[in-house]
Amino acid sequence: MRPKKTRFIKCNPGERCFRPRCKSIKELDGVVLTIDEFEVLRLSHLEEFEQDKIAKQMKIHRSTVSRILTSAHKKITDALVNIKAIKVEGGCCEVIKK
Repeated sequence: MRPKKTRFIKCNPGERCFRPRCKSIKELDGVVLTIDEFEVLRLSHLEEFEQDKIAKQMKIHRSTVSRILTSAHKKITDALVNIKAIKVEGGCCEVIKK
């Protein structure tokens, strides 16, 4: 497998975890959303950037943006439908100054 290329992000989410209150921590499963997935979601849905613009900003290919976005959507959908926690961590990212 090819090594992942560093993705450049502007928004460092820090330590974030979202969990449903309807289940106790003991019976709760979770999904891990990587920092690059978090950033692509932010740019795509909050900033309303097109995938080409996201790719330029993160210094990755547009098709990579599409794959990251699909993966993030699947994880969040899984968490919402199956009542799971979402933790944001990991990924090969470098924070750039604004």
